[in-house]
Amino acid sequence: MGLVWIDCPYPVVAAGLGEALKMRARLHVGKTVPTDAEVPCCAVFDTGGTEGISEGIERIRGVDPDISILAFSLHVDLPLARAALRHGARGFIHGGMELDQIARAVEVAVEGEIVAPRKLLEYLIANDDPTDLDDLTARQREILQLVAQGLSNAQIAKHLFLSESTVKQHLRATYKVLGVGDRKEATRLINGR
Repeated sequence: MGLVWIDCPYPVVAAGLGEALKMRARLHVGKTVPTDAEVPCCAVFDTGGTEGISEGIERIRGVDPDISILAFSLHVDLPLARAALRHGARGFIHGGMELDQIARAVEVAVEGEIVAPRKLLEYLIANDDPTDLDDLTARQREILQLVAQGLSNAQIAKHLFLSESTVKQHLRATYKVLGVGDRKEATRLINGR
């Protein structure tokens, strides 16, 4: 399967995740990947709650944007699973799963598929709260419309007489409000309306 990165601050939990995967993958446990190692094919990331999702996923993507990320929580936390998927994770696993289920979930994520508890679909249907674009500032909506038209950050900056850094700051804030991870997701959200 390749190298699997277990990013979990709890040694006992990390050991359990390692036990689930030890026969199927090479493992690295820790907050950072050693620089001399191959790029992990998957990262199992203990989010520590919804507040840490975005930053953690961005940190892992900073190593390589193609790493399949699985968010982990000790319990079935459907709002957390939803948030993780919206921020670009390939799935969600939890401490109540059997070791074989966790290993299979990692394999499925590495293959590019979404991994999520069955209850998540029911939760998503019951809690379909469309994002309200009115929560965005006028400038954020303006920039988002230009993103949806396919303009790059540099083109948007030139068009609006802003610095590219300012455009990036507005986009980060916009993604957070919309609960999306990148411009592709934001564009899908806008074009789907």
